[in-house]
Amino acid sequence: MRIALSLLALGLLLGGCSQSRSPDGIWINQDAINAAKQSGKLREAILAYGPNLEWQLDSPLNRARFGNGFEIGEGALRQAQDGIWRFDLSEEQHQYLYQRGEQLEQGASDFFPKQMFARPTIKVEPAAPLGSSFEQSLYAALLGGQWQIIEGPGQGGLVHFHPDGQVEGLPGSERYALCLAGDCADMAGEHDSLWLQLGEQGREWLFSLDGDQLSLFEAINFAAPDEKPNYRPGARRWLLERD
Repeated sequence: MRIALSLLALGLLLGGCSQSRSPDGIWINQDAINAAKQSGKLREAILAYGPNLEWQLDSPLNRARFGNGFEIGEGALRQAQDGIWRFDLSEEQHQYLYQRGEQLEQGASDFFPKQMFARPTIKVEPAAPLGSSFEQSLYAALLGGQWQIIEGPGQGGLVHFHPDGQVEGLPGSERYALCLAGDCADMAGEHDSLWLQLGEQGREWLFSLDGDQLSLFEAINFAAPDEKPNYRPGARRWLLERD
């Protein structure tokens, strides 16, 4: 009987611990990453599963932050019930977050739709800016692997897009960044865009991902000089194929 009671007490203790798992740390929008990887259309995936891309929760400090690839929101965090957390962005804006096993649910509200978030598998530096975990996970999923230049400068060479934003083997480039939201997305319309940079110089490019083929197009501005840029694809500069 003593053994049975001990096992029961241990089971209750472990059960209580499992229900009160800490929500602290980083959560990323894995659904958007999966959709982008499957379809090859980054902008559509973020519109369908966004807008928020990453949460950072810190219950000891009663603080939480979220990022959408362009802006960062920060507010107060407090536990409403076991596994339910209330985030106050302002006196009028409240958001509930629910722990659902290995996922974090951002409940539907007047300000945001329901979204699901998961723990990232790629670890970033503790001091990395908010959004880095989502970006690096996205870069690895969407552009990871080895690419060969089929057409364009450096034809026949190999290209590697690293999760931290470095690119090797693409002539004239050493850094890249995918456009997630904000002005760069507005300027590209329905097209996906990225930034390629060498040293202090960089420019926008439009891209199309079809399975294991990646096309990079010159971004042609069709707007008037006094208007916001309106980029459309011009000539294809590179065609890459993933091994």
